[in-house]
Amino acid sequence: MSHQERPKFTYLGHSTIRCDMPDGRVLLIDPWVQGNPACPDELEEFERIDAMLVTHAHFDHIGDAVELAQRYKPQIVVANFETCHWLESKGVENTSAMNIGGAQEVLGCRVTMVRADHSCGILDDGQILYGGTASGYVVSLGGGYTFYHAGDTGLFSDMQLIAEMYRPELAFVPIGDLFTMGPEAAARACRFLEARRVIPIHWQTFPVLTGTPADLEAALAELGGRIEVIALEPGQSF
Repeated sequence: MSHQERPKFTYLGHSTIRCDMPDGRVLLIDPWVQGNPACPDELEEFERIDAMLVTHAHFDHIGDAVELAQRYKPQIVVANFETCHWLESKGVENTSAMNIGGAQEVLGCRVTMVRADHSCGILDDGQILYGGTASGYVVSLGGGYTFYHAGDTGLFSDMQLIAEMYRPELAFVPIGDLFTMGPEAAARACRFLEARRVIPIHWQTFPVLTGTPADLEAALAELGGRIEVIALEPGQSF
């Protein structure tokens, strides 16, 4: 376990996470706030955004990326190559494309793009454009603290390699079902990842996303183990 000061994580609803880094800079993952029915109104505005990570280009993950990037001028906007190309076409500056398996420095952290099992079409003027490959991110701070945002994904056994290679202490894992893992599969993902703590995401934003943190806790109890579920409501921080 790392003893380094970790970020403050604020859950903005759905899969959007605000990370206030120890040095005061702000990293926003999956920027969807203004159209996000789960995001508290008072958290739709920011004092600053220094970096953004986009796991994939579905509207509920990239919906405010263009507007927020133009307003707050982040130092770096990270996504896969195809999504970065689309963002640039919309006037977003400072994009930094990458692909699965690669890593780059973001706000002094080592950010690695890792696999997710999901689609990645971009809805643009009524058309679905090719958006590259959906992903997750492993973010490692300089002193050793590491967290993992799975993005939208189903369960895959290579999550065990994420545990082996990166040893995240905290994992953000989708549990809503239908478009991602449900609680039972997410519980197995937690076991694969070996993270000490997990924060459920992508749940109950819409009625069809039926999985709940209580369901995840029950599924983990059946599997055994000592994984702490941190059930944040939108607007709450860890």
